[in-house]
Amino acid sequence: MEKRKQEKNSLHVRNKHRDRYHFSSLIETCPELSSYVSLNKYGDESIDFADPLAVKTLNKALLQYFYQIKFWDIPEGYLCPPIPGRADYLHYTADLLASINNQNIPKGKKIKVLDIGVGANCVYPIIGHQEYGWSFVGTDIDELAIRNAKNIVEVNEALRNSVEIRLQPSKIQIFKNIINKEENFDLIICNPPFHSSAAEALAGSQRKVRNLGNKNYMKPILNFGGQHVELWTEGGEVAFIGRMIMESKLYQTQCCWFTSLVSKSENLDSIAAMLKRAEVVESRSSEMVTGNKITRIIAWTFLDEKQQADWVVRW
Repeated sequence: MEKRKQEKNSLHVRNKHRDRYHFSSLIETCPELSSYVSLNKYGDESIDFADPLAVKTLNKALLQYFYQIKFWDIPEGYLCPPIPGRADYLHYTADLLASINNQNIPKGKKIKVLDIGVGANCVYPIIGHQEYGWSFVGTDIDELAIRNAKNIVEVNEALRNSVEIRLQPSKIQIFKNIINKEENFDLIICNPPFHSSAAEALAGSQRKVRNLGNKNYMKPILNFGGQHVELWTEGGEVAFIGRMIMESKLYQTQCCWFTSLVSKSENLDSIAAMLKRAEVVESRSSEMVTGNKITRIIAWTFLDEKQQADWVVRW
């Protein structure tokens, strides 16, 4: 029998999900998970990752066990993100803030983070607040996603006074209508829709389901769900991040670091060119590995070294 890895070494060193899932502990926290757990071909306890309900229930158990979230749910068909990868992004951005703060990660509510595309799941604010105590503003263009995220915040007392959810009324604007005139953010995070069309999103979903061993991959049931605004946008992630970059110029003194995930490595050159045209003072990129997937984090700031030092004084 093939030996399974006991630790996910590719995940960030502070990621709580580096160890394999201990289903007995997860089930003790979330008993409903037990009906989805069985032995896999290696003789280990696991779930069917092609089953959307199993994936959602696993997420619920992980958020309850690791992040002390009492209630979490999403509407049917909405994106159910893999928790380890979401946690990784936040740990890497914590390192980004530490890099201008004598390698000390700033913690507490005074650190304010803007999550572009918070989704119905509200996962980034949950993990970021529970891990580092940061306060969050989450935005989305989908009204049902906004209502669901607000409900998650309201029901969980730990989040209630630290996470705010705002509707973005425009389908094309990102920071306008959201960042108030006198408001500052230490960090912007974004997981943009990376497909450029519905057809491309469907092809990607078919690939994913086929890789999970589902023979009916031509008509996939998405194990992680996703509405079209979560999965694709005209022009794909390059167009979306391009809008972020151009609009970020208007808020260059109100935000310390802008960041975004980049799914496709072939898009990095285009993004780098857009950052140069925007005349950012500094940009950085890094790789994040979760399972077999490599994602890039791009970060940029309009603040020079002295301005960054002055910014950090508020922490």
